[in-house]
Amino acid sequence: MEQKERVLLAACYLNGDDEERFESSLKELQSLTETAKGKVVEIVTQKRLAVHPSTYIGGGKLQEIKQLADDRDIDLVIFNDELSPAQLRNISRTVDVRVIDRTQLILDIFAARAKTKEGKLQVELAQLQYLLPRLYGKGVELSRLGGGIGTRGPGETKLETDRRHIHRRMTEIKRQLRTVVNNRKQYRLRRQENHAFQIAIVGYTNAGKSTLFNQLTERFSLEEDQLFATLDPMTGKIRLPGGFQAIISDTVGFIQDLPTTLIAAFRSTLEEISDADLILHVVDASAKDYPEHEHTVYGLLKELDADHISTLTVYNKKEFISRPYTPVSHPFIKISALDKEDVEELKHTIEKILKKQWVFYEKNIPIKNGKLVHQLKEHTIVESRDIIEDQELYRVSGYVNPEHPIYQQLKE
Repeated sequence: MEQKERVLLAACYLNGDDEERFESSLKELQSLTETAKGKVVEIVTQKRLAVHPSTYIGGGKLQEIKQLADDRDIDLVIFNDELSPAQLRNISRTVDVRVIDRTQLILDIFAARAKTKEGKLQVELAQLQYLLPRLYGKGVELSRLGGGIGTRGPGETKLETDRRHIHRRMTEIKRQLRTVVNNRKQYRLRRQENHAFQIAIVGYTNAGKSTLFNQLTERFSLEEDQLFATLDPMTGKIRLPGGFQAIISDTVGFIQDLPTTLIAAFRSTLEEISDADLILHVVDASAKDYPEHEHTVYGLLKELDADHISTLTVYNKKEFISRPYTPVSHPFIKISALDKEDVEELKHTIEKILKKQWVFYEKNIPIKNGKLVHQLKEHTIVESRDIIEDQELYRVSGYVNPEHPIYQQLKE
């Protein structure tokens, strides 16, 4: 059985901070640590007016952490904020065990989760951008990189404290990513040229996005009760009850204080969201701090210029709700992604939303023009299709996206 690292968590609660958000962030740090295969044995917090510029927390609290690290056989101390290079150095010298911050922990999890070439390159670039300003005086820390949380990805052999080597590697990664990004852009352009309707599944990490994606597309993507179980985006097809077919994408989970280096590195992947026609925002309805999760997702959608896109909030895991429940967002639907009837109801709800946004049509089409009837089935929501035998006509009615070329055909 794999030996788990014994971890001490440290956090500052600043005057004026939202107490619930602080508690939620600390709880999340515990979950992140467990996802990285660590065991939290101590949590140390300190109330302060502001973080200490040199050591993040006060000297007395730092000595307390040093003592606890000795007494409780701590392998690793994780701080619940991004530490400056100077803070990281000073804390490491005092406590004499490995020290990482929240950003490094998240980067480490991403490094373990990335499966595709693009995902691995994006994570390595984010790690190098994070480590570059922290190279000065890194000799002691690098000599400890023998394994453990926060050491995946670029290790001692790659970092060598040689900035030029790091810059060269970053340039090479950016070159490789440009090729991958261009391929992704071409793929997206082809989808746009084919006027494919695109749905993006977004949400806080571990909200149940992959489970829902699998149910909607009847295909497999990784489902785990862990943070960031899905890192590499998945794309599939969804067929609505009326026969209309759309493209649907499962995206990486969001999280409070997602490192800016990761947002930048994964921008091309996250552009799947900005190109969507409809967003399904999946929320873990059983999470105590679900409103905070929603707020985080909305903030990141705004950062990606995707906050204007039509959104349906999907409150998931309803089977675990044991309290009166007030939805924060509208329109919304409450489901269990494991319940096939709920998933069918979700498809009907998506269809209703599209009907409200699209234009109703009713058209008589000659039977010999079967191609147009087939196109209507593929690209519109068909409500009814009847045959008028004595006139050799199809009478078709439904709803059409006014931005789709078939709308012009129907008008003509």
